[in-house]
Formats: sequence, C-alpha cells, structure tokens
Amino acid sequence: MSKINRLLSLTTAIAVVSTSAAFAEPSAELIAAAKKEGALTTIALPHDWCGYGDVIAAFQKKYPEIKVNELNPDAGSADEVEAIKANKDNKGPQAPDVVDVGLAFGPQMKKEGLLQPYKVSTWAEIPDNIKDAEGYWYGDYYGAMAFLVNKDLVKNTPKSWEDLKKKEYAGQVALAGDPRASNQAILALLSAGLSTGAKAGKDAGEAGLKYFAELNKAGNFVPVIGKAGTLAQGATPIVVMWDYNALAAKDTLKGNPPVEIVVPEKGELAGVYVQGISAYAPHPNAAKLWMEHLYSDDGQIAWLKGYCHPARFNALTKAGKVPKDLLDKLPPASSYEKAYFPTLSEVDENSAAVKAGWDKVVGANVK
Repeated sequence: MSKINRLLSLTTAIAVVSTSAAFAEPSAELIAAAKKEGALTTIALPHDWCGYGDVIAAFQKKYPEIKVNELNPDAGSADEVEAIKANKDNKGPQAPDVVDVGLAFGPQMKKEGLLQPYKVSTWAEIPDNIKDAEGYWYGDYYGAMAFLVNKDLVKNTPKSWEDLKKKEYAGQVALAGDPRASNQAILALLSAGLSTGAKAGKDAGEAGLKYFAELNKAGNFVPVIGKAGTLAQGATPIVVMWDYNALAAKDTLKGNPPVEIVVPEKGELAGVYVQGISAYAPHPNAAKLWMEHLYSDDGQIAWLKGYCHPARFNALTKAGKVPKDLLDKLPPASSYEKAYFPTLSEVDENSAAVKAGWDKVVGANVK
C-alpha cells in the first residue's frame, strides 16, 4: 500500500495500523485513543444475529474501558440510515458510531455523506467485489435465503417458493422484516422473483411484488415480522429469513418446537451485508477499533460460529484457521452451489422496486 493510499484510507484516524494480514493488529495509539473515548454505540445488532451477542461480549472483555451502548437491536437497515441522519448534531447516546446494513445501503450512505472511510488491517483479504475501494463500506458476512418451518404445525415442509402458494399454508407464511425498510425482507422478494424466472434487478423485484400480492390475496401471507418467538407461538409457522438467522433460531428453540430449515429449490439467493462508520460518529476511534475486532481472525470466526460466512472466509479456510466442527455445522456446500450473488446495481434496482411498490401492489402493513 502506498503512502498516499495509506493516508486516504486512514482519514481522521489517530494512527496507522499494520497492513500485514498475517500479523494484523490495531496500533497501540488507536487502542489508547479508543479507550479515552470510553464508549461505542451500535445499532440493529440482535444478539442472535450472526452470533453478535458473543461478538459484542468478546469486544467488551478485550476492551473493558469501552462501554458498548446498544441501540434498537431489531432495527432494519433503513432505520440505521435514519438514525445517523437524525443525530448528525447529537454527540449523545442516541447517535450510532457504526452500522451493519444491506449491500445496497453502503453506496447510498456514502453518496449522502453519512460514512467516513477506514480500512482495517486485514483489508487485503476482503474480496474486492464486496468493498468500496476508498474504504467507506466493506462486506462483513453473507448467507442464503431460507425457510424456517415449525414442524409441529406444518406437516409438509415447503421446498420452493411455488409450494408456499398451496392452500395448506394458509395464514402461515411471514417475512423476517418489513419489506419497506428491512434489507432481509427486501431481498426475500428478490429471491421470490428469481424463482419465477425473472431477471435479477428491477424485473425480479416487480415479480417478487406480484408473487407476494398473490400470496397475500390467497390468505397465506401473515403481515407479522417473523422471529423465533412468533414461530414457536404459532403466529408465523413459516418464516422467510437468512439461513444463519434460521440456524440461530433453531439453537434458541432447542427443539421446542422442532424446526426444519430449507433453502428453496428455485430462486436460491445469497446476500452480503456491509459495515461502515458514521461520518458523525461521537466515538470515531472506538468505531475503528470495533472494525479491527470484527475483521480480526477471532471476530471473523465468531461470526462463523453464528452461522454467517465471514468476508475473509476463503482466506481463513486456505490458511487452515477455521475449526472443522464449525464447518460441519453449516448448511451443506450444495446449498450455496446454485445461490445467486446479485450485483450491487441489481440489489439497488430490486430495493427501489420493492420499497416503491409494496404498499400499492401488495398492500399488507407488516409490523
């Protein structure tokens, strides 16, 4: 990395960190500056999402001088964007330092001046196609869209999006978020659209809207945000969510009720989330240290324990750093073989179509 690039990547940083992936560690100066700030404010990080509970606990244990303030764990990506906008001039506990948002939101936030650039020590091992060249946002983990099914209430497990239209699933199908704000739900519609043969992007978004309009009209769609709790209670016996969230829910439920997790036969979709630091972060150095934690070997493997494929997964696997027992707990590789990774423009087109058309085409108020 040249001196010019190094300076660009560390704009507003206190100190330069090591650029060696093998011995990547945050600098003593950055650690000291972060400890002096004494706090880090996160948002939209449920403890059962990608193992974030353990990720946060590990950061807190490593840096006990930095108090982690967790805002609205159940917020969606759009909520995170609005939280930064609403707290531009607020240096208090309601102003997020960092965000974890869907891929489409990274470029959007950069364009709106809501993020500041920072390149972690292990930057070179984050694939180029899931990071901003200037360091404003960077991929953190990915998974596949799946169905989480309550086997006490659902006799025949649906294997495809087409199956969900059957009468036997009346009043049973839910999304794990509001498709007007939740990246997870927005991409669920992309998956549904792809299953119809529509081209990724605007076409698939519109096809996904049409699909859910049919599902809603048939009475199969439940306008309730699905979670492990609502699934167990019977309010949402089938929930469409990322495979890592479904696997975490399975652990949480501990067999009560028994569940099955299915990656649909058509419309297989993989999705990437990205990290970023608020341009208005009250604790910018703590935010940078948090990123160093997330992209360290320990941080990446902690996400893997939460069933998420971390950004550095290929590099860690090649280096023999991923425990076999963790690999064995993941869905079979075949679940990802046909999964489609949409481009950034396709994600943007789908997102715009879904958010603009949900109320008009589907008309279900998800909450």
